[in-house]
Amino acid sequence: MINYWISPDQIKDKIFIPKYYNPKIIEKTKSLSLTHTCKTISELIHQGVIECETGHEIGKNAYGTGDIPFVRTSDISNWEIKTIPKQGISRDIYNEYAQSQDVQEGDILFVRDGTYLIGNNCFITKVDKEMLYQSHILKIRVKNTEVIEPELLFLLLNTDFVQEQVRSLQFTADIIDTIGQRFNEIIIPIPKSKEVRIIFVKKVKEALNKRLLGKAFIKHIPKIMEEILLEDNVDLIEQFKKMNIDELSNIISNETITSEFGGFSYFFIQSNQIIDNIFIPKYYDPQIQIELTQMGHHCELISMGDLKNKGIINYYTGDEIGKMAYGTGDIPFIRTSDFSNWEIKHNPKQGISEEIYQQYAEKQDVREHDLLLVRDGTYLVGTSCIITNYDSKSLFCGGLYKIRCNAWDYLDPYLLLGLLNSYIVKRQIRTKQFTRDVIDTIGNRIDEIVVPIPKSSRTKKKISSFIQGIVESRITAREEISTLTKLVTDPSYKIQVGTPI
Repeated sequence: MINYWISPDQIKDKIFIPKYYNPKIIEKTKSLSLTHTCKTISELIHQGVIECETGHEIGKNAYGTGDIPFVRTSDISNWEIKTIPKQGISRDIYNEYAQSQDVQEGDILFVRDGTYLIGNNCFITKVDKEMLYQSHILKIRVKNTEVIEPELLFLLLNTDFVQEQVRSLQFTADIIDTIGQRFNEIIIPIPKSKEVRIIFVKKVKEALNKRLLGKAFIKHIPKIMEEILLEDNVDLIEQFKKMNIDELSNIISNETITSEFGGFSYFFIQSNQIIDNIFIPKYYDPQIQIELTQMGHHCELISMGDLKNKGIINYYTGDEIGKMAYGTGDIPFIRTSDFSNWEIKHNPKQGISEEIYQQYAEKQDVREHDLLLVRDGTYLVGTSCIITNYDSKSLFCGGLYKIRCNAWDYLDPYLLLGLLNSYIVKRQIRTKQFTRDVIDTIGNRIDEIVVPIPKSSRTKKKISSFIQGIVESRITAREEISTLTKLVTDPSYKIQVGTPI
């Protein structure tokens, strides 16, 4: 909490919210002005350096009509779009808005409305193909790279200095927070030194490319895993590794959550095949058993429950620590929406104190290499990620399963992560989920999910090794970007030109 005095003539537009006039931002601006050119978004727009556009609300009737992503605020995480966005639209609807939205590589999508999500942003890459974005998101495009490069603007938008401004400028409109037109007031500190700018742009490009290559695989893994498990053709991974980004972009298709549900079909079953009075047709989808039988030639088919009973893995849910604990500290309390693309968000929504952490830490026992899988959450059910050394000091909510591999020689966490993200496992999860109260869940039916584990040790090692490399490379790049956001507004960095970051 801060307190300070301002004179009446400093009040703008009858705004009487103290955080709007945060003196720390004014002081920081003055300090940065020695080494940076500080310009508002409004100034950059009027000078033709950048342009900003909002998206459209296409209506809920358009949702689920196709596989072209309709990017919403929750689809942006860790500076990228989720590989499988929640909502997809048809080609006809896309064509209606595509020309006016005109999303291109190098654009930045910035969340304008959404309380905790405001300020989240992502950099559009080659694997982000056709898409539309909603009106709660701003699209920013750099028009004059002599003043600022797209990669540098992206970096600056993620600095503490800019993010603090976002929090001071946001306000409540009806039932949701927004930054509204105040977005134009954000001050962007552009390094005056051309040499410094070149260094940061180079570093950001390298980090984004590392994450891009990994994202391409995560986006493509449901298909590639399906082929490997059916044919035991692990050479597909080697072929994938040899592709450049243009080749990868060509083979990767747009998909949304609906791709996990499979196609519509009808079938007959005998009354004695009904299990536990479950009368939901998708629960008995015969195509899943047909495909599992085919995979049985090269894989051992074993359920999660049997893996647990044999001690190969164990899993259990987290705790609901109560909303009063939220915001008491900086230790992450991981919720179902706090991870995407196999990793925890760099800025989880809720933080807790050391005292609250210690109450649950021994019981939850979160460690590096544990997996988290969403149990409750409708569209999020089945989403998974792996805990790294950066995330191990954390707690997780009751809507998540924490899975630990105990027999790495048979099933290690990287192999399991790949298998959990194969179509055959994802589709099983979707057939098992059901509505409980107001939310969907998989509940204890996780025990029924059959995991096809390759019989070949070579295949298992190849999959595991490649996935481990992807995860580690992306996490390293994520931390590099975080470090760069600190250094780019460090006035003393001018002395360090030419030295490694």
